[in-house]
Order: sequence, then structure tokens, then C-alpha cells
Amino acid sequence: MASKVSCLYILTVVCWASALWYLSITRPTSSYTGHRQVSSISIARKNVSFGNIRTRPINPHSFEFLINEPNKCEKSAPFLVILISTTHKEFDARQAIRETWGDENNFKGIKIATLFLLGKNTDPVLNQMVEQESQIFHDIIVEDFIDSYHNLTLKTLMGMRWIATFCSKAKYVMKTDSDIFVNMDNLIYKLLKPNTKPRRRYFTGYVINGGPIRDVRSKWYMPRDLYPDSNYPPFCSGTGYIFSADVAELIYKTSLHTRLLHLEDVYVGLCLRKLGIHPFQNSGFNHWKMAYSLCRYRRVITVHQITPEEMHRIWNDMSSKKHLRC
Repeated sequence: MASKVSCLYILTVVCWASALWYLSITRPTSSYTGHRQVSSISIARKNVSFGNIRTRPINPHSFEFLINEPNKCEKSAPFLVILISTTHKEFDARQAIRETWGDENNFKGIKIATLFLLGKNTDPVLNQMVEQESQIFHDIIVEDFIDSYHNLTLKTLMGMRWIATFCSKAKYVMKTDSDIFVNMDNLIYKLLKPNTKPRRRYFTGYVINGGPIRDVRSKWYMPRDLYPDSNYPPFCSGTGYIFSADVAELIYKTSLHTRLLHLEDVYVGLCLRKLGIHPFQNSGFNHWKMAYSLCRYRRVITVHQITPEEMHRIWNDMSSKKHLRC
């Protein structure tokens, strides 16, 4: 079996390299799909329906799963599910995470489930490559909305929906991005503490208190017609946050009746405010690039803007020097 997986992995890498070279010389980069375009998509049938919804949804999230792992939590409930937002071309980043901090077998006696979140690409070649990757690793879920920056909110809601539907008995969930390094020792043993009673209605990360940016040139531009208020509710940076698994279904159900915003972390904050859940500040979550040093990285939970090569280098160094004191 090991040799078969190894051959399939090598074949996948070769196919990815060939496809990306072909795309880079023959096809332009696809433009993003805005919120209004996505809203026009209608799917006749949902995969799943939730009870206790008494009013008609304004945001039904009626997308089909194109790739799914519905049995991921079937045998036993994970202590932690890691949901990683990624894009089709980021195969190297996904593989680096699989081989470092996202390895589900890093902690004996603690079940961890790692999943990568994707939408549908406008290029069928990339969709096929992701399907092949899924057949090897079984850690990818995809819905049929267009994968773009402006649809990151849909991607996170897909993850919330998946937890509520297929893994509701998990203890905790982490949502993060594919360029984040996670210090799993700090996350599991210092923050979540497996030997303590699991928390409920819990949400933590790097809490931001701010308001909408009205400059149309900004990546985080928010038009007044979408959000007229001058302040956002407190929200956690989308680069990495942790919540108890019961919050996933609460956010998903609340989103059905909350107007979509393209800023994913702000939107989750709006849902939390409706639910009366206040995110806790945790200084271990960093949403910026931080120069590597063994002692510095031992004190944090997340670091942003880490390349696949850096991921391996940092993981190997920290793993081989656990006996050293700072």
C-alpha cells in the first residue's frame, strides 16, 4: 500500500507541474467572482437540511458538495478538526501542511482531522487535478461556488456546514489558511488542554476592533450599501481562530438569515454578535509575518505568510530541538 501511495503521489506531483506550466503560458489568471454574481447561483436540491429554521433564509447556501469526506469522523469524534482555506494551485502548500503540523498522526491518543476547503475553479484542468489529489489523500472538500477571494465567506460557511453535518461531536475546530504555520503543541496542550472539560460557545483568536474601509483601492474595501455602520463587531483575524464545535452549527444557521459580506472574518464576527458570543483575545495568534527563531516560535500558536519551504524548515528545526531550553 505504501508503494502504491508513493507512486500515486509522484504521479500527482508530475501532473500538477505539467498542468501549472501549461496554464501559465496559455491561460490568463481568472478574475474573482463578486458577491452579487455568486448570489445568482441557484441549486435545485440541497445536500442537507437543518431543522428549527422558521423563516425563509435570505442566504440559503444551496451549494452541492462536489468532493466530500462524509465518513471522516464516523469511527470516533476528533478532539480537533482543522479547516484550511486553500486554492487549487496551492498543492505544494497543502503537501507541506500534510507533512508537518497538519499531519493527523502527530499526537498519539489525540484524534485530529485535517481538511482543505475549496470552491470550484473556472478551469476544468485544475478541478481535475484536485479530484486526483483528493483520491490519494482524502482530505479535501469542495462545493460548487466559484473559488475566489470574494467568496472566502462561502468557503468558511462550507466548513461550518460540514462540521455541523458530518462531525458535530468533535470537541474543537480551527479555521486557518494555507500560508500559516501552527505550533500544534501550544494549540493542543496549552490552549485546548485535552484533559479538561470541553468548552461550549467558545471562540478565540487575534481579536480585531475596527471599522469598514471605504477606499475603493483597498483589498478590504467595504461599500456603504453592504455595511452602512461605522464600526464592525469584534472579530478574529481569518488567518487563524479556534472555536468549540457547537459554534459551527450556530454560525451556519445564523448565516442563513444574515446578509453575506465578502470579508470572511468580519462576517463571522457579525454572526457571533447575533449569537451573543464574544471572541476572546489570545496573543498567541499572529496575523503577520514573523522572523524565525526557535524561542520566538515556541511562544506562539500561529504565524502568517509562511512558504511551503519555510514550513518544512521550521517544523524540522522545532521537532529536532524539543530538548533545548530557551
